[in-house]
Amino acid sequence: MSDDMDPMAEIRASFFIECEELLEALQDGLQSLEDGETDSETINVVFRAVHSIKGGAGAFGLENLVRFAHRYETALDEVRGERLAITDEAMRLFFQAADHLSDLVRVSRDDAEVPSERSAELLAQLDVLIGEEEEVEEEIDFQPAAMVLDLDLDIGDPIEDMPSAAITEQSSGAEEVNTPTIEVVFKPFPELFETGNEPFHILRALNEIGHVSTEIVLEDLPTLDTIEPEKPYISWHTSITTHADIAEINSVFEFVEGLCTLEVGPKVQSVSVTKQDTPSGDEPETVEVPIQVPSPQTPATEKPVENLKSERIQETERTPSKRSNPVKSVVRVDLDRIERLVNLVGELVINQAMLSQSLEKSGLSPHSDAMNGLDEFQRLTRDIQDSVMMIRAQPVKSLFQRMSRIVREASAAVNKDVRLITEGENTEVDKTVIERLADPLTHMIRNAVDHGVESKADRQGSGKPAQGTVTLTASHKSGRVIIDVSDDGNGINRQRVFEIAVSKGLISDDVSLTDTEIDNLLFLPGFSTAASVSDLSGRGVGMDVVKTAIQSLGGRITIHSEAGTGTKFSISLPLTLAVLDGMIIEVAGETLVVPLNLIIETLTLSDHQLDQIQPGLMSIRVRGEFVPIFDLGVALGYRNPIQNYQDCVVLLITREDGQRSAILVDEIRDQRQVVIKGLDENFYRSPGIAAATILGDGQIALILDPTDILYETPFQEKTEHGALA
Repeated sequence: MSDDMDPMAEIRASFFIECEELLEALQDGLQSLEDGETDSETINVVFRAVHSIKGGAGAFGLENLVRFAHRYETALDEVRGERLAITDEAMRLFFQAADHLSDLVRVSRDDAEVPSERSAELLAQLDVLIGEEEEVEEEIDFQPAAMVLDLDLDIGDPIEDMPSAAITEQSSGAEEVNTPTIEVVFKPFPELFETGNEPFHILRALNEIGHVSTEIVLEDLPTLDTIEPEKPYISWHTSITTHADIAEINSVFEFVEGLCTLEVGPKVQSVSVTKQDTPSGDEPETVEVPIQVPSPQTPATEKPVENLKSERIQETERTPSKRSNPVKSVVRVDLDRIERLVNLVGELVINQAMLSQSLEKSGLSPHSDAMNGLDEFQRLTRDIQDSVMMIRAQPVKSLFQRMSRIVREASAAVNKDVRLITEGENTEVDKTVIERLADPLTHMIRNAVDHGVESKADRQGSGKPAQGTVTLTASHKSGRVIIDVSDDGNGINRQRVFEIAVSKGLISDDVSLTDTEIDNLLFLPGFSTAASVSDLSGRGVGMDVVKTAIQSLGGRITIHSEAGTGTKFSISLPLTLAVLDGMIIEVAGETLVVPLNLIIETLTLSDHQLDQIQPGLMSIRVRGEFVPIFDLGVALGYRNPIQNYQDCVVLLITREDGQRSAILVDEIRDQRQVVIKGLDENFYRSPGIAAATILGDGQIALILDPTDILYETPFQEKTEHGALA
């Protein structure tokens, strides 16, 4: 049977997807600990993430993963028990262990070779950290171990009258005095078994937490003639005598959240009270009085289990888990299916535009049934498109977390102390953009550590902290995603960059370049400022590839550097690669599309608004501000400059750096949604041409990136250096 048809293969794949989420939670928790949030809940989050990975790995016999997670979990348990202090050394080791745990998950998923030497090295460091001799590798049996149970089923009476049968685990010794008891009521839904989970493994995990007594509840069991084999009728009522808190018990059920009814709370015990005021000759009456025995880790507001149990019995329909923080249901879908759905939505948008244009040409009344139906169709199309885009959009958090590891490894390779600071992790970007951004962002981070941040001695000599910082931020601005990679190093040595470019024959030695042009030399193929080849840099392959990768996403990259302060690389990307709102314009007889989110307003020019800066260079006054005018037809090579701007139309746009510009066009024709169609590699990639689209009349129109056109215009360089001042 093929893997895609094998239920166990699907369950295994689901486990590794869960591991990605747990590893993300692990990184978040470790980062919070490093930032000083050392409360018990943060420590428990880190511990439970490793514990859950170990538990799931054991079910699939992933021995190497289980062994490493077990020892890692032991060290974290020392922190949780306040027997190990959270020091800088401990945090470095915990981060390295988390990185290696991620590697073990990856190689286990791909059935690749396990890095055993690295595992042994980190395990030895963990043993030294917690002050123990290296643990003797214990044999881990991945087969379900038998539990000694006494089962007493009285089947003499009809089944509906049969009392609940009790299963009590045999254990040696009496319960510890003053040890709290927590009760768990657990009833699976059919979906629990469909996903490959077994109550046996869950109950066995509870047995590792403390002394356990389990009762099988058979009150919902029907007669044999009405029983449905695939429907679960049995539930379990377990009492656990333990010092563990409720959060740890809940962690056992993490893999079955939403697949069962779960109630966890302190045990309610009862004591016998004898009434003395009984009639003469009668024996004193004994009454059972319930007394709640609180758990030190349980809030006083928690309901007693008896009350929870009575509520469960009164339910007539299946309800989700009763845990205080319900988890939203998640459906995992292959990316190929989402891509197909996106393509279909794109075709729907095109057909809606064609239908709209046909009805408008027919001369129907705007208030006719057909036009009203068209308006409703447009609204539904918009809602569907927005919903599909939300499915594709994902936070950049996972990408940023991968960069944390890159910083740790790169700084260790060059013997520097560098820390990554992230901001805007919840900024959502198209999933395709995130995947294709990983490689260029990795190279930029390594460059920032290797070339941007100085050595410890140089930093201290210049009065800076010994620890350097690389800052990674993401935000939405002007309808685009802006990702900045900045460092607090010494900035770009432009004199050295110029000399290297001359020595490599990339430019002539008599050329005069501005600071911005010198910075852009870093993007030339074959350029490198490294004095020697290392594991990180020096081969002259990198920033040109980065720029090409960014441009292939319809984005651009710019550099801002200041001597002694640092360097910032800014990446500007489109929010999505599928559908956008556009303004359809005409320039020199050509139909073009400008993204609507870049346009602030549209203006019709008049003489009193225009000012000439120099021959051929005009500006417009907008509310007291001078804004330069760029003739789009000239910039694209469609026509020669026009002499009279009177009554011409301009689009006022804004760039990521806040500067505004006026784009001169001939006519504004329409405003509508357009489907982005990427240009094939065989086409020449002209600056300012982002993609193409199909309009409602079947005409193909180019989608512009006007900001890119402004960067390529010589006049923009002059305005940036004070020509307008």
